Amino acid sequence: MRDVIVVGGGPTGMMLASELRLHDVDVLVLEREGEPSPLVRSLGLQPRSIEIMDQRGLLERFLAEGRQYPGGVRQFAGIEAAPGVTLDSAHAYVLGIPQPVTDRLLAERAVELGAEVRRGAEVTGVEQSEDEVAVELADGSRERSRWLVGCDGGRSLVRRALGIEFPGEAAQTEWLLAELEVTMPDDELAALVAQVRETHRGFGVGPAGNGLHRAVVPAATVVEDRATPPTLEEFRVQLRAYAGTDFGAHSPRWLSRFTDATRLAERYRVGRVFLAGDAAHVHPPLGGQGLNLGIQDAFNLGWKLAAEVNGWAPDGVLDTYFAERHPVAADVLSLTRAQSVLIDPEPGPRAVRRLVTELLAFEDASRHVIERVAGTGIRYDFGGDGAGGSGDGGDLVGRRLRDIRLRGGGRLYERMHRGRGLLLDQTGALSIADWSDRVDHVVAASDELDASAVLLRPDGHVAWAGDDQRDLVAHLERWFGAAAPSALPHR
Repeated sequence: MRDVIVVGGGPTGMMLASELRLHDVDVLVLEREGEPSPLVRSLGLQPRSIEIMDQRGLLERFLAEGRQYPGGVRQFAGIEAAPGVTLDSAHAYVLGIPQPVTDRLLAERAVELGAEVRRGAEVTGVEQSEDEVAVELADGSRERSRWLVGCDGGRSLVRRALGIEFPGEAAQTEWLLAELEVTMPDDELAALVAQVRETHRGFGVGPAGNGLHRAVVPAATVVEDRATPPTLEEFRVQLRAYAGTDFGAHSPRWLSRFTDATRLAERYRVGRVFLAGDAAHVHPPLGGQGLNLGIQDAFNLGWKLAAEVNGWAPDGVLDTYFAERHPVAADVLSLTRAQSVLIDPEPGPRAVRRLVTELLAFEDASRHVIERVAGTGIRYDFGGDGAGGSGDGGDLVGRRLRDIRLRGGGRLYERMHRGRGLLLDQTGALSIADWSDRVDHVVAASDELDASAVLLRPDGHVAWAGDDQRDLVAHLERWFGAAAPSALPHR
């Protein structure tokens, strides 16, 4: 019997598999499709997701395949942020990288770490008991595991099998999306697209590399079955309706459709089964949040589920996954709803857009918005607990700590590649010896850290800040379980 079965081999599932394998968890990934999808549903990574790749030693692979867009983090529905606003991150840019490349890099990483990935394995049923979960596959075979995570998309079979409600708004608007070739020269195309986008911001055509162009255009209606791709002629008709020309579109690599349906699962867990990524939340791709949200779900859940499998998880730590990630997803849904309004060409939404444009000219307003889109402004609620000793660093608790340089050389994120907890200790007087099998102790000073010491969870969020050993022990127990049996108590 496996430790964990992951249903769905997209970016969320592969990120989760990698996180679990860092802790030697036996993982099987079941992916319905026989081959990786060529569809480019996401165009890049937001700053928080880039930080995550850096924390796990993957960033160089992604940088080699992508392109950095510093201006990408300074927009909300195409509205520019105030000039003086910057993100508190070493990666204050959007990394342009097509989703198939992200999928490939994360799948390669999962396999490198020892995850078993089985493609062409469609799950048709899920059953669980008090001690295990069983899945039935389309070929009639069954697999068993101690835990299961549904990362199987917006139409998640796992979510339906659990009976979890998926409330929200049904699709009101649909867009057609494609990668194809065009005959219109790029300079003429760019000028025409810019003219159309003055009133229709949901329209776009631009170079995608390798002689292809990526195009998006509002559809005529919302179809009942979104799994049915549009035809090339349907695409051409809509291009002509909005731009007066079809740009000479031909030879599509792929055609797809998406809608503004917005839904959020009421629960992320039933018994031994969890949801993550689009299985837990769907929304339009405005702002480029979907893939990033799923990766961050996996980053939050992975170490907690590994702790449970390996027997050191504190009571209730698995429940913090829902408590922390559900509010984040709700906020992202609010952001995408707002952006949907701001790109609407009707007079009312255009008036709202003018007002928001005025508000984003203020630095505080701009910073508030772009940190939410970038994912760097997230602060998990730890119940006001976490600052100890001299009382320093209280504002850090619950937040992710950006990458900082350490005196004597090196960076914080370079010390986090193994996916363990980390005590960054500027005093040199603290100890984590009783938890050294789960937490690394880095004695180093940094000109960029105001706290005497910080305890980081494996996902990089600050669990404690201060200088008091007893208080540190209490927080080690809270997040990393009981001390090793052979350890002597500090108290």
